[in-house]
Amino acid sequence: MRAYGRRWLLALACGMLAGATACSGAAAPPPPTRSAAAVSATPTPSPSLVAITRAEAGEVFRRIILTDDRLRVKSPLEGRLGLAADLTTGGQTPLSVAAYLSTGYAPPRHRWGAPTLYVPRFAPGETAPWFSALVTRDGRPALLTFARSDDWRLSSAAELLPGQRVPDIALDAEGYATALAADDRTVTISPQFMQPVHASVAETGKSGVTAGLVAAGPYTTEIAEQIAELREKAKADGYSYDSIFSADNFPVYALRTADGGALIQYSLSRTTTTTTKTAEDDWGIPVPDTARWAVDPPVRRSLRLVETHQFATAVPPIAKAGAAAVIAHDGGLTRASGT
Repeated sequence: MRAYGRRWLLALACGMLAGATACSGAAAPPPPTRSAAAVSATPTPSPSLVAITRAEAGEVFRRIILTDDRLRVKSPLEGRLGLAADLTTGGQTPLSVAAYLSTGYAPPRHRWGAPTLYVPRFAPGETAPWFSALVTRDGRPALLTFARSDDWRLSSAAELLPGQRVPDIALDAEGYATALAADDRTVTISPQFMQPVHASVAETGKSGVTAGLVAAGPYTTEIAEQIAELREKAKADGYSYDSIFSADNFPVYALRTADGGALIQYSLSRTTTTTTKTAEDDWGIPVPDTARWAVDPPVRRSLRLVETHQFATAVPPIAKAGAAAVIAHDGGLTRASGT
């Protein structure tokens, strides 16, 4: 099914570009933004020197975005959800599935601008290359990451928060970025620890052992405060409440920034459980409107909500001690169950 779906998606992308450009396995890259055009003026290495060239990354971006948009048009096309999910990996997969199921198979379509690409210089033999793109989505800047295993897929998409910007990315003479190793120790939080550190701050806030490693804000300390308040409210209403964050084996992507720090992109899941205190309590647990596509009220004993969240965080270099800052986010409810 996966191989068949991939051939169908490629044919769809080629058909959409017919008349605009020739299709020879991937679409032509979109017109570059001003900053991207300046970078593209430098020589492009031959495919034998890197796992993916910047020109090839542009083709991947265009093919996946155009195919995703075509699938979002409400139609009786059989297996449309499976085809859409096959364009994704990592945290984007549950988010994509939920976008279809929660809207009656009519997820919102997006308006895209031209991307500025950040393509790490991977060796030709790299088995899991990836690259990022800064692009406007529905008029707002978003940071996307595409990763390859057997094929290229969209792995992450997070919108920049108000007032935030992507830090300058370190580029070599040919415009290629540098990917950080998981255990890189030149930054205040190594990429492999970004997820657990963020999860800890979101659960324990200013009182936890990770306090101060990530800056206070709506997706860190304020979530911890919200969890504490909801736990107390649930207790007063006769329920027990808990909300935890986890990495769920979601991938992590890190780019070197011009100041020696890192731009780290990653996903977290949040699982919130509300239960009645005893089997005799039978007045039911309120089901949020946002979850009614996945679970029907009444829920008598236990309600479990699973959210998937994607982030981009700017991490300072070890020489500039300071808190990491969450600069981009997207996410929402992806599963729910009740008994």
